[in-house]
Amino acid sequence: MIDPDAFAKLLCDWCLDVRERDYVLVFTTTLAAPLIRAFHRALIARGAWAPGVRIAIPGVAEDFYCLAPDDLLDNFAPQDMAEMERTDAYLNIQAPENTRALAEVDPATIARAARARRPIQEVRLGKRWCGTVWPTSALAQEAGMSDDDYAAFVERALFLDRADPVAAWRELSDRQQRTVDRLTEAREIRIEAPGTDLRLRVGGRTWINSNGRRNMPSGEVFTGPIEDSANGTIRFTIPSSPRGVLVEGVELRFEDGRVARATATRGQDYLDAALATDPGAVFLGELGIGTNFGIDRPTGSILLDEKIGGTIHLALGRSYPETGGTNVSALHWDLICDLRAGGRLTADGEPIALEPQ
Repeated sequence: MIDPDAFAKLLCDWCLDVRERDYVLVFTTTLAAPLIRAFHRALIARGAWAPGVRIAIPGVAEDFYCLAPDDLLDNFAPQDMAEMERTDAYLNIQAPENTRALAEVDPATIARAARARRPIQEVRLGKRWCGTVWPTSALAQEAGMSDDDYAAFVERALFLDRADPVAAWRELSDRQQRTVDRLTEAREIRIEAPGTDLRLRVGGRTWINSNGRRNMPSGEVFTGPIEDSANGTIRFTIPSSPRGVLVEGVELRFEDGRVARATATRGQDYLDAALATDPGAVFLGELGIGTNFGIDRPTGSILLDEKIGGTIHLALGRSYPETGGTNVSALHWDLICDLRAGGRLTADGEPIALEPQ
């Protein structure tokens, strides 16, 4: 079992840099109660305010998407924006009771509501923020593991099995920085694998060392590709479950940065609705390289799977401005391609090592 106090310490001191009199807003479920309580204690010990906790009750999201009239789907409560503006830091803890809760909801409705809440999302991304996970039986089942095995897997991914987790994250950060330094001068990235041959331009863009400050666990370096540069085809070989909807076998064809063809062996309706979210949804907002070799298999959670060492991921939709990316969208959907068996990543024709150096 993960030690919630050690986890809370990592979140406060490494991820969110909690300061005296900070107000932290937490979104999660009742299943994360051990971590919420430990996080509460850690905040108080640092002189921060008790967190604002927003608990997702099973069935509430489904009720909203299925019952809300147009004026609620297309707007948001002013109080939601006011609270986010006054928040110093934001923590989202994934701890679902049912990973398929929204499987029967119309994907177009989900995209519509996300589009309406984009102003809140923009404010949130300007704060100190972190997304993380607390093991639940539903997540263990999704990963094909027992509860105990899944908890141990997550513990390793968080480096909480190490004597000094913060030191371990610093070590990963140093290793990733070498990759960032190598890619900073790159002009073109090429991704090759069975069914995949895609070129992207990245010259002038900033590579980010994602070392656990915003995602925990983390372990990736990423940038925002030049918006009109993607050309070729990519097959995403690891299934994705955005908002609990299983999507797999996604293949995208890009022409001058725009998705020209999109197919999925499962979840085609969701893929189509996501691409129709807004004009920016058909462009790429992110190219990332997974570097966390403590995550060695897909689990059904994008937060974990996009960090698998030896994989790359591309996000449809919104860019992170710190990369220099300019694409704007309410969508940000990471899709993952495994390069560990027969794949290759090159920068200006030179191979990029995908194993620990």
